[in-house]
Order: sequence, then C-alpha cells, then structure tokens
Amino acid sequence: PEEAAGSVRSPSRRGLLASLAGAGAATWLCPHAAAARPVAAKLPRAVDVHHHFYPPSTLDAWAGTKAALAEAMLPAIRDWTPQRSIEQLDRAGIRTAILSTPARGFFKDLEPEQVGSFVRRGNEYATGLGRDHPGRFGLFASLPLPDIEGSLHEAAYALDVLRATGVSMMTSYGDRLLGDPSFAPLLQELNRRRAAVFVHPLSPACCGNLLPLAGTVTLEFPFDTARTIYSLLLSGALARWPDIRWIFSHAGGPIAILAGRLRRTGAPLIKNLDEIAPKGIDHELRRLFYDTANSAFAPTMQALLAYVPSSQVLFGSDYPFVDVSRNVEDLAALRLPDADRRAVLQGNAGRILSLG
Repeated sequence: PEEAAGSVRSPSRRGLLASLAGAGAATWLCPHAAAARPVAAKLPRAVDVHHHFYPPSTLDAWAGTKAALAEAMLPAIRDWTPQRSIEQLDRAGIRTAILSTPARGFFKDLEPEQVGSFVRRGNEYATGLGRDHPGRFGLFASLPLPDIEGSLHEAAYALDVLRATGVSMMTSYGDRLLGDPSFAPLLQELNRRRAAVFVHPLSPACCGNLLPLAGTVTLEFPFDTARTIYSLLLSGALARWPDIRWIFSHAGGPIAILAGRLRRTGAPLIKNLDEIAPKGIDHELRRLFYDTANSAFAPTMQALLAYVPSSQVLFGSDYPFVDVSRNVEDLAALRLPDADRRAVLQGNAGRILSLG
C-alpha cells in the first residue's frame, strides 16, 4: 500500500465514509445514524464474503451431537436468524453477504448417509433467502466432504441449479489437508468450472486437543489455514488447477508472515519445485485471495498487504461471532489508500464473484 498498513488512527468510520463517497458511500450508517435503515438498492456494492448462517434443519441435526454438547450450543449459532444478518449488514452499510456454514463441525458426528441430505437442505435454504431478499445474500454452497462423489454431485447442483456464488470447503478433513490426492477429482472439476472456493478452518485432527477451546479457535484455526495452503502448493494443486478462485479466511492465517521462510528454507528441500510451482512459490501464494474477517488489525494487514496486492484482499466479518460493524471499524482504523479500501470492500468481490 502507498501508506503503511501498520499506521492507525482512532477507530472511526468517518474516514471510510469519506473515501467511499464517490461510490455511493453517503448511504453508509454510523452507529448513531437515524433509525431508518437504507434499503438495499441505496447501499454501496460492498460485500461480506465471510458471513455464517445456520438453517433450522442444521441446528436440529446438530442439537444432539457431541459437538453441540461440548460447545453448549453457542448462542451466536443458536440465535442466528436472517433478519439479524440483514440488520447487521444495514447497520454496517454492507449490501451483500455471501453465506457459508462450517459444515464439518456440524456433521462430523452424523452418519455418513445423513450428511448429503443435510447439506442439500442447507444449500436450498440459503438459496431461498437470496430469493426472499434480492441482492442481500449469495451462497458458498456446502459440500458433503470427504465424500468426493457426493461432493461432485452437490457442486453441480449448487452451481448449475441453485446458481450459488461458489462452494465452501474446510481446511482439513480428518488427517487430510486439501492438497491430499483424494481431493483431486473435485479440484479438477472446480477448476474446469472456474469456481470460487471459500476455505474456512476448523480445528485439525492432529492438534485440537493441545489447548482448551480458546486455543483451538485463536491458534489452530489460522494455522490450519496455512497448513492447507502449503499442502495445495506442495501437491502441485495450485499450479495444476490455476482457474480455481481460492478465498482463504482470516487473512490466510500466518501464511504471509511465513512466505519468506517457505521460499528460503522450504524451497531447497522440494526436489520437484519446478514441476509443482514452475513460476515460484511467491507467484502461487500471491494470486490467492484472502479475507479480512476478524483480521483487520494493523500487524496482520501490514504483513498481508506487504506480501500480496490489495486486489487479492476481500472484506469479511465472521458474523455472528463478530459484529459486521466491528470489522468495518477495524478496516477504517487502518491508514489504507482510498483505492485499496474501496477494492477490499467492494471492487474485488465484484470482480471475481458472480453476484446478482
């Protein structure tokens, strides 16, 4: 960026509003704004690519599982409604949220034959929300992974029939990261379709028991994102299927910070580097997309934007776990050039995603 991302000012949306004036930002709301919310047609084309939803069928399926009992059915999940999502978007001045559900966390305690039907019902529910609220919701459709054949069928249905924005995947499934050869048929098809693939982390099988829940969420989630990105690189998947539009959560975890180490220390150990990354490690990592969900902090964004261009960064909120407005305020507090801020909030998503 033209100005250091590490420089901050008081967390106010005033600078953000001014910078977006040319893009219709006069309709953005501050917390003390008038009670009447702007209608969707008057909102700027800002997009939240990291916005969770929890359909009733999913909550019903999850209610009796070990995962639900362990997490005591978190109120943020239990109390989610589409109306609350829209209220959050209106308050923050965001027009569209791309919905996704971290499916493996809900379905890992279900029988395999149950998973496909619950994934389908969730995807159709989200599609219905998009019809009921035009312009407000897109969908990164869930897939019944690690069932590859079922996922191929669900991806075709979601993209061709439901007209989903893209598909979502987790960073790992059991002991398999996304670079595992078992995922190759699915990645090949998603590449053929030039699909957008949103990748969300959950605690990996290897490490989730090392620290209590807080450590799992705050440490293992971002590190599993870095693990799966590196596995895709090492397997050659990034270079082999370059038309997948990968979007990684939470600024890619520590991947930007570790990129130099991967290049200097890791590259000499990779005997087939010319085959799996013929244009180099940096080329592959810099063309991926990264969201800002719960990550628009000065040190994090300084590292990310020092490594990738602003064209590769998308706004995300991680709602309902973090308020959408809080994420907008975090972004406003960074001294980003106006063009970069506009790109992150709206331009990049509009360029790479098919939004109605």
